[in-house]
Parts: sequence; structure tokens; C-alpha cells
Amino acid sequence: MPAFMKHNKDISVIIPVYNEHDNIEELYRRLLESVKKITNKIEFIFVNDGSTDNTTLELIKLAAQDDNVFYINFSRNFGHQIAVSAGLESCTGDCVVIIDGDLQDPPELIPALYKKYKQGFDVVYAKRNQREGETVLKIATSKLFYRILKRLTKVDIPLDTGDYRLLDKKVVKILNAMPEQNKFLRGQISWVGLKQTFVLFDRASRKNGKSGYSYGKMFKLAVDAVTSLSDKPLVLVSRMGFVVSFISFIVILYTLFSHFILKVTITGWSSLIISSMFIGGIQLFSVGIIGEYISRINNNTMGRPLYVIDNTNIDNSKTVEDSSKL
Repeated sequence: MPAFMKHNKDISVIIPVYNEHDNIEELYRRLLESVKKITNKIEFIFVNDGSTDNTTLELIKLAAQDDNVFYINFSRNFGHQIAVSAGLESCTGDCVVIIDGDLQDPPELIPALYKKYKQGFDVVYAKRNQREGETVLKIATSKLFYRILKRLTKVDIPLDTGDYRLLDKKVVKILNAMPEQNKFLRGQISWVGLKQTFVLFDRASRKNGKSGYSYGKMFKLAVDAVTSLSDKPLVLVSRMGFVVSFISFIVILYTLFSHFILKVTITGWSSLIISSMFIGGIQLFSVGIIGEYISRINNNTMGRPLYVIDNTNIDNSKTVEDSSKL
């Protein structure tokens, strides 16, 4: 018989998981120890993003032992940002903590996040001071991306932060009212504004298993970030088109002048191929950028649900508030 989530929780903790069978028991224990220092009115919402190991069985067992544990099992892998969004739509706490299930983000930091929250902040980030167990390439590309993103957008996205953070319930309501399919929650939360701050911590290396975030998924997240927060790539396309057209016009004038005035005809297979490949490359690059924006428009107009739930012990009809009532 499914458990029913109760209202008026002080803290909700959302944990997206993917093949984290070996980490769930320790994660739950550490979360419980940390959050119990603040309040007993809590709920843990595990969102299982189509795991292929025994994660589902582990969550069902955990929920049978603790009435404060809830799970949402997706029908397939929909992605990390969608999993977090599902948790945000089902939580009932006055504040919400988002934390990954790989034990790299320490649950012991939650009391410090909550302390900042009680000082009047609406969003409290966990900002990484050091990052253990990650390759130099991954750290370098991550730092480079967020610094480029900061230049491309007017939204002030904190550097060296992930999804580990604490949100006030009014921020959650605003996020739930955002209809876009290609989610980039870090940017959306920054876009909201309100009072935001951070707490520094040292990020540990992954304890068990391997990361589900491949470079391909990280690249997709980067594209979602840029297209959801900035139109500067489209401005870049138009400017490149102007520059290339101007250069082409100058070359045409020079060719005509050389042929009719200087009586010298410009020939050469190499110059023709190089110019054709250059212009072709610019065209393909431009079409690709425009296509990314069109793809997102198409996704948002199809009206498909963000995710499909296989099974859950949450009675959503009793818990999900109307996110349009802000």
C-alpha cells in the first residue's frame, strides 16, 4: 500500500540516483544523521532515473523501513536535471535540499546550508573549494565552460558550484512554473534572483561505482545551458554572416578590378577550394546553432510530459500544489 506524504515538512531532501545501489544505505544513514540535527519533520525523495542495477529494490526496502522515505522510479533514463525536476514537483518542505547520490557531496554540510538559510537567504549553494578524484581535463573544461557561460549571459551563475544547494519553497514554486523541456536548473535558479549565498566545502572523490555523467552528457548540458540563458550565439551567427558577406564582396570587387583594369585574371584551384570550404564551414556552423534553438522550440511545443513514472509510493494528488499560484 503506497505511503502518503504529509504536508508541513520543515526540510525535503531530493536525491536523484542512477545505478547507486552500493551508496544508498550509507547515503541514507548520513542524511538522516545530518538532517535530524535540525528537525524531525523531514522527507527524503529518491528519484530513480532508470537504474539498471538493484537501486529500485534498495529504495523499496528503505521506504518500508522509514515512513519519511519516498521514491519515484522512472520508466527509463530521462536525465539528471529531469530527475531533480520530478523531485521538486513532489516535495512539500518549507525548504528543499538537492544532493546527488554518489556521496561526493557530503550530507554533513546540510546544517551549515540551513544555518545560512535561517539568516534570510532564499538560495544557499554548496561551493566547491577542492575537487578530489576528478581528472585535470574534467576540472579544466568545467571551469572554462562556466567562465564562458558567465560572459555569454546576463545571469550571474556562481562558479565552482553543482546542483548541491538549499532552496526556499518559494524558489521551488517558481521553478515548477517554468515550462521548458530542456532543463538547466543551475541557470534557472540564478535567473530567479532573490537572496543567494554559498558555503564552501571540499568535494570528495566518488566512493563506489562510476559516474553516469559522460562527456557527451556534459556537452548536452552545456548546450542546454547556453540556449536556455542566452541569445548571443544567434547574434554571433548574424554577425559572422555580415562579416563573411563583406569579405566576399571585397574579393569580388578586387577580382573584377584585376580582370578589367589590371588585365590580370586571378586563377587557382587552391584559392577556390579554400574559400568554398571556409564559407561552407561558416554556413554549417550557423545552421547548427539555429537548429539547436529550433529543436528546443519544437520540444516545448510538442507538449510531452517531462518524464514517465513506472512506480512510486507518493500520492501526488495529495502533495503537489498548483505551481501557478505563486
